Amino acid sequence: MAKILIVDDERAIRNTLREILEYEDYEVEDVDNGIDGLEIIKKSNLDLVLCDIKMNRMDGMEVLSEGLAVKPDLPFIMISGHGTIETAVEASKKGAYDFISKPPDLNRLLITVRNALERGNLVTETKVLKRKVSKVREILGDSPAIQKIKDTIDRVAPTDARVLITGANGSGKELVARWLHEKSHRANGPIIEVNCAAIPSELIESELFGHEKGSFTSAVKQRIGKFEQANGGTLFLDEIGDMSHSAQAKVLRALQESKITRVGGEKEIEVDVRVVAATNKDLLKEIEDGNFRMDLYHRLSVILIHVPPLTERKEDIPIIAGSFCEEICAEYGMPPKKFSEGAMEALKSLPWTGNIRELRNMIERLIILSDKVITENDVFTFANPAGPQSSEAKTQHVQTSYMDFDRFASFQEYKDQAEKDYIKYKLEKNNWNVSKTADDIDIQRSHLYSKIDKYGLKRSE
Repeated sequence: MAKILIVDDERAIRNTLREILEYEDYEVEDVDNGIDGLEIIKKSNLDLVLCDIKMNRMDGMEVLSEGLAVKPDLPFIMISGHGTIETAVEASKKGAYDFISKPPDLNRLLITVRNALERGNLVTETKVLKRKVSKVREILGDSPAIQKIKDTIDRVAPTDARVLITGANGSGKELVARWLHEKSHRANGPIIEVNCAAIPSELIESELFGHEKGSFTSAVKQRIGKFEQANGGTLFLDEIGDMSHSAQAKVLRALQESKITRVGGEKEIEVDVRVVAATNKDLLKEIEDGNFRMDLYHRLSVILIHVPPLTERKEDIPIIAGSFCEEICAEYGMPPKKFSEGAMEALKSLPWTGNIRELRNMIERLIILSDKVITENDVFTFANPAGPQSSEAKTQHVQTSYMDFDRFASFQEYKDQAEKDYIKYKLEKNNWNVSKTADDIDIQRSHLYSKIDKYGLKRSE
C-alpha cells in the first residue's frame, strides 16, 4: 500500500484529499505546515507528497527543494490556488512531478497520483537492476575495520591514486574495488576486471595489452586488450601476485608512461586508466622470494587497503547474514526467514575459512533446508555438508578443526563419547523416533533404550 503525505494549511483541502485517497486504498498522513512535513519526509518511507505552495512558516517550494535534497527520487505533486504558468515552470525546474491548481479536478488528481507512483516504482526497479548488473552491493558492517575501509574509499575514490587491496579469498576485495570505481569521477566509464590467476602466463600479455593479427599462431585477428577496454575507467587486476614476470614489466611501463603496445605491434597507444589491484598473497614476501617486482609493488601501493577476514569482525555477521537472508529469499520467491538468537551465536562461532563467500553459501543452504525460523541446531547440522556434528562435536569444531584427543584418558572413553554423539545425532535427525532410529543404525530397540539411559540422553525442548 502506497503511503502519501499531504502538506497543506487548509483543513478543508486536507480532509477532502485524505477522504478521496483513502477511498482508493492509499495510506495517508497530513500536516498543516511545511516544517512538520519536512520532518516526516526525512523520517518516514513515503511514496508521494502532495504539497501546497503558499503556506505559513515554510513555503511549499522550500519543502520541495529540501525534500528532494534528502529523498531525490520522492515524487512531489504541487498544489496551489494561485497557479500561474510561471509557478508551474518553477516547480518543474525544482524537480516537481506535476502541478495542479486549486480546487483540484479529482479525476485528474487521481490519474496524476497513479502515474507519479508508477514512475517512483520504475525508478526503484531501475536502481535495483542497475545494482544487479554492476555487481555492486553495499559494504555491510559496523565494525571499526569496515568503517575504516568505508572512510578510506570516500577519501581515495575521487582521486586517481592507484590502490592495492589485500585480504584473504572471499573477504570482499572485489567489492572494495567496485566501490572505488562507483565513487570516482570515472563511474560513468567501464570497470574491467582481470583475474591474473585464471589466465595462463603465456596469454596474460595478450589479455592485458591485446595483440595484432598474425603476432602468434592463433592470432587470426586483431584483439583489443583490457587496458584499452578500460580506457576512461578502472582496470581491476585481481590476484596480481600470480602475474608472470614479463607481464609485470609491461604493466610497470604502462603505469609509468600511460602507454601500451599490443603484442606483435609497434605502435604506442595512450591509455587513461586507473589501476586497482588486489591480492591474497604477502607481496613483500613474494618480493623476497623473487616472484614479484619491488618497483611494481611501489607503483601499485600508493594506497593500501586491507580487508580483514570475517573471523576478525564477527560483530558484522548478524548484519551480513540478515541481508543475505532477505536477498536469497526474494530471489527464490520464498517467505522471509528469521534466525533465532542461538543460530546467530552459532554463526559467529564458526571458523569461516571461506569468509563472506562461505557465509553466503551457508545462508543459502540454511534457507533451502531449514524451516521458517533457522535454529542453532540447523546451523551446526548444515555447517559441514560432508558430515553432521553433534552438540559436543560442535564445540570442538568451533575451537579447532581437529578433535582434542588429549581430553580422553583412555580409548574406551573416546569410544563412549563418539557413540554418544552418534546416537544423539541420529535421534535428533529422526525427531526422537526410537524405532526409526534403531532401524536406521541397525540395532535392537531395547539396546538403543539402554544406550539412551547409559548416556543420559534427553530430548531438547
